[in-house]
Amino acid sequence: MPERRRRPTSADVAALAGVSRTTVSFVINVRPDANIPLETRRRVEQAALELGYHPNGAARQLAGGRSLTLGLVLRQSAEQVASDALLAETLHGLAGVARESDYRVLIEPLAPGDGTYADLLRSQRTDGLVVSGPRADDEELAGLVRDGFPIVLQGSRPDLDAPSVDVDNRAGAHGAVAHLIGLGHRRIGCITNAPLAYTAATERLDGYRDALREAGLTYDPDLVTEGSFDAASGHQAMARLLARTDLTAVFVASDVVALGALRGIRDAGLRVPLHVSVVGFDDIALAEHFDPPLTTVHVPARSLGEAVGRLLVDRVAGRPVPQRTLLPTRLIVRDSTTAVGPGRSGGP
Repeated sequence: MPERRRRPTSADVAALAGVSRTTVSFVINVRPDANIPLETRRRVEQAALELGYHPNGAARQLAGGRSLTLGLVLRQSAEQVASDALLAETLHGLAGVARESDYRVLIEPLAPGDGTYADLLRSQRTDGLVVSGPRADDEELAGLVRDGFPIVLQGSRPDLDAPSVDVDNRAGAHGAVAHLIGLGHRRIGCITNAPLAYTAATERLDGYRDALREAGLTYDPDLVTEGSFDAASGHQAMARLLARTDLTAVFVASDVVALGALRGIRDAGLRVPLHVSVVGFDDIALAEHFDPPLTTVHVPARSLGEAVGRLLVDRVAGRPVPQRTLLPTRLIVRDSTTAVGPGRSGGP
């Protein structure tokens, strides 16, 4: 049996570079308080490269006083997370930025009332948290922000002094509904993407109301109902709307929820867009393959993940960050919307 090659140690690196093991530790662990000359740093790095030396992860964390882990808290149940068609792209962006700074990402799906997440920071299992989908009633989040922990919101809580990254939900929803109004629709329903305790849901509803007001149309509560992240909730919400009011179009503030709404319209014996035009929100990869292909608001999911990752890395390092970052959206027009047709009412 061939003899196993001995794994190089920091002592080997020190001997090759002609420095002490303490100097190797300071260079490898990127200690900012250590005054190591640039030439010495390069010599140590070159020696480590030649020997194939990789520091022990646990020892490196201990030396730096950090976990080298960033947390991503998703304020949804595991089932809701599984139906989140944008999560993969957002996580791809976040994880890429984290890797560039030698961090890993820990993901914690946690529905409201289903446990706590503050211990991830207080026990130093993570160096900072991204909280995605913040709720207005999340007192645990408010407490962490008040105590000065490194938190970045993927979403919005204007009442908290925490940096946040989001798309412009209100403007995106406004553009979607303005598109329907421009096609002659006056009875336009709205199905939210989530309960209104979620700030993104409130912002998208506000955009819907902005577009109605701008066009001189009266807001009708009977035309609005809540979805809850998944297609099943969209199906139920669409059935409620069709049972209680007449409409020619509907803005559904999530593509996944819109998938269920499309089925609800078909189940009522109606066709999209002949009888009801539909606009979604998110532009998930499957949206162009819906039947019919879905008109929707495009969300730059990967850019969103990259932006929250950069902000959190900077927050952990103590660097200044902007308080509010808004990424633009754009409307993608496909076949699920059309002008009001004969036999359908364009107004009250």
